[in-house]
Amino acid sequence: MRVTVFSTKPYDRRFLDAANAGLRHHLIYLEARLTAETSNLAAGSDAICAFVNDELTAGVLSQLAGQGIRLVALRSAGFNNVDLEAARTEGIAVARVPAYSPHAVAEHTIALMLTLNRKTHRAYNRVREGNFALEGLLGFDLAGKTAGVVGTGKIGEVVCRILAGFGCTVVAHDLHPNPACEGLGVRYVPVAELLSSSDVITLHCPLTPDTHHLIDDASLGLMKRGVMLINTSRGAVIDTRAVVRGLKDGIIGSLGLDVYEEEADLFFEDLSSRFISDDLFARLLTFPNVLITGHQAFFTQEALTSIAETTFANITAFEKTGHALHTVSVEKIARETR
Repeated sequence: MRVTVFSTKPYDRRFLDAANAGLRHHLIYLEARLTAETSNLAAGSDAICAFVNDELTAGVLSQLAGQGIRLVALRSAGFNNVDLEAARTEGIAVARVPAYSPHAVAEHTIALMLTLNRKTHRAYNRVREGNFALEGLLGFDLAGKTAGVVGTGKIGEVVCRILAGFGCTVVAHDLHPNPACEGLGVRYVPVAELLSSSDVITLHCPLTPDTHHLIDDASLGLMKRGVMLINTSRGAVIDTRAVVRGLKDGIIGSLGLDVYEEEADLFFEDLSSRFISDDLFARLLTFPNVLITGHQAFFTQEALTSIAETTFANITAFEKTGHALHTVSVEKIARETR
């Protein structure tokens, strides 16, 4: 198949080319993000391959269908950037990578926790300047603390396993409790109880209408003062303005983010020679107890290999049978959320 691949970086090309070896799909790599203005670049292809910040709105999907696109192959697990109803109307199949390396995201989550707690990023800079003072670097033992995990799918399960290994009391919330987590001693509780009882809260849920701004002013009002909040799921699970207020009020003791609800114009680009025009994001950067990484939690060799291989498994299956291996549809999502 002829596939136009949007939002590509050199590392994407390396892993996708390796996975395509022997399959011989014809790939057209574009650095451009998919938008209404760039969708015409897919003309002549049978499929497109999109990433997390590509725009797959009803308008874009209509343009793609008019160009003969029959498949959207997402190289991500999330699909909140796709109008699935419009895809169905346009006759475009949507496929995703349901799992790659849950360890990649889970381990990055723990790295954010440990860095914020023990302030190793600040200590690193101090020592390089010859400052060996410990004032301001005080942390706490994770052992014995209560950690709340929102979402216990494949990633959340690994996070629960690691936190249990640290000696944390782990509570969780999920519409579908995971027996593997229950086997670790994880206790499932309502969201309100998780928020009010946890010293550390980490988010691993998909972005849906129910989880959009799950963390807002009301939920912050339930949390322990000084709570650590981590988000490596989707940016819009957090109401950023509310979180800034929580930081200013001292409700949030530390904040670790790998995602941001307005990240599309920021992340995956080198903006070091420009000023950041997003005032809210710039405000977050002023807090010494905030640590932000640029959507890199997935970024391991194992994960990128798995993403590329699953992406081409979807494309190859669609080429041969008309059906991808891991499709996403309105009907399928409705069944899974009942």
